[in-house]
Amino acid sequence: MVAIPDAIAPSQESAGAAGKSRVAVLLMGYGEVESYDDFVNYNEQALNLLTAKFAPVPTWIYPPLAKLLAMFDRHEWSHQHGNFISPHNAIFEAQRAGIEAHLQDRWGDRVKVFKAFNFCQPFLPEQVLAQIQQEGYDKLLIYPLLVVDSIFTSGIAVEQVNAALAQLADGDRHWVKGMRYIPSFFDAPAYLDLLVKLVEDKIQKDLAVAHLPSQIGIVLMNHGCPFEAKGFTSGIEESQQLYDRVRDRLIHKYPLISVGWLNHDTPLIKWTQPNAALAGRNLIDLGATALVFMPIGFATENHETLLDVEHILAALRRQRPDVTYVQMPCVNDHPEFLAMAATWADQPIADLLEAEALSVNPALAAVQAARVPHHSHGHHHHDHSHSHGHHHPS
Repeated sequence: MVAIPDAIAPSQESAGAAGKSRVAVLLMGYGEVESYDDFVNYNEQALNLLTAKFAPVPTWIYPPLAKLLAMFDRHEWSHQHGNFISPHNAIFEAQRAGIEAHLQDRWGDRVKVFKAFNFCQPFLPEQVLAQIQQEGYDKLLIYPLLVVDSIFTSGIAVEQVNAALAQLADGDRHWVKGMRYIPSFFDAPAYLDLLVKLVEDKIQKDLAVAHLPSQIGIVLMNHGCPFEAKGFTSGIEESQQLYDRVRDRLIHKYPLISVGWLNHDTPLIKWTQPNAALAGRNLIDLGATALVFMPIGFATENHETLLDVEHILAALRRQRPDVTYVQMPCVNDHPEFLAMAATWADQPIADLLEAEALSVNPALAAVQAARVPHHSHGHHHHDHSHSHGHHHPS
């Protein structure tokens, strides 16, 4: 999965052959509000894109619900956390710039990295894709970065890209001549190793002097997932594997390890367990005198990894003030992470620059859709006539 940059250095020959093609890397995250006035709009978009996929809530309730949630957000961010402004957007920009610097070292100006936020103007995917088209890029690499799970949260990125591309289709030849996608990096060894290194370094620096290894509990925090998501793959499997792989690298030194899911506890919805608070309590019950909370399912800091975890630690501290609590940051713009994140894009970029240009006529989609039922009807009878002689497993 992780490409070695030296192995994909562009040859002079291929550079000439695909000289006119240029790749836009679309780095995608949620984005977070920087003005409290934007809470209502942000929440309404999040409800439509995310919550609608698992919560049994009618869409007419979204606007008033978004206003209600905005009141809670404003109270939490301003009163409980001293006019908190999320660092998420600034960190994401640092990630974009760092990944672009690495890629342009290898690919030059044939590659440019753009950022898109699912919920925040002026970086909504439709706005950024219009800019990409105007700047003359004809190949697109979709790269969800924030959440390290499945097609569920990354899928909203693809959903928004598809909606934008449908709007931007013009004439009988689509301007996008090539497309690739980078799925979750939950199994990328370099990412797993970096997470372990960060945890071990922190323990050595701050905790090892006062706590035995068996007394240091580690809560590895994943992006919470609903169990029922209207048939969408919800990310539990990838997130669970991410946790298992990090735990396996740590558990021989530090036996007290638990996954801690950062859930949005929604009524009537069954969420992944244990949540981060319960995970912490369980490890204390097993004799932990210190707890390290490390986000592994988020690559970029956001209000969940900051405010939600602060609430969890404050509650645990009230119950058990004798325990030491350590809240660790996401990988964010750590130099090692930016370098590896850039290498994950090398092979898709190479493929896009080498590949023959796609030639897609958007107008034909409707024509094909109108034809398909006739073909499938014919195949149905064809298969039926042979059904006595052969059994075709589904």
